[in-house]
Amino acid sequence: VDLRFGGSKVKKHLITFVFLKIGSQVHQRLFFLRTLKKNQLSSAILVNFYRCAIESILTSCITVWYENCSATDCKALQRVVKTTQRITGTPLPAIEDIQRKRCLRRARSILKDSSHPDHRLFNLLSSGRRFRSLRTRTSRSRNSFFPTAVSLLNSGGAAVA
Repeated sequence: VDLRFGGSKVKKHLITFVFLKIGSQVHQRLFFLRTLKKNQLSSAILVNFYRCAIESILTSCITVWYENCSATDCKALQRVVKTTQRITGTPLPAIEDIQRKRCLRRARSILKDSSHPDHRLFNLLSSGRRFRSLRTRTSRSRNSFFPTAVSLLNSGGAAVA
């Protein structure tokens, strides 16, 4: 039995996210973005449309699936961003930057909430500056949210008080 969550499909035995119709959804919205551009709307409106209609599809559940994404999938996602940059004429953040930002935001919210079930996964080392990295045996778990969040926090993403 498969479970659908947003634009993703969660399989019963393997918790993997398979993108459903994301390509067609994005291309449909790019058509509308081009139509807005032809009607000579300002670039601010075009960027707002991109953030609401296209970026929301591209980045749904991004903290979960991005690290396990293949290089070709990452390039395809970034290609959509570059196409949108050409249409709007303004620079946009890369998918990887969006993922890092959201991952850090989610990790910080877990750190602030001591009642969160996963708060215990973020253990400070004795120095009080860095977090203990999580031991993983497989690359699949190494590329999951928590080890990624710990490495981002240790690389200067968090100010530990």
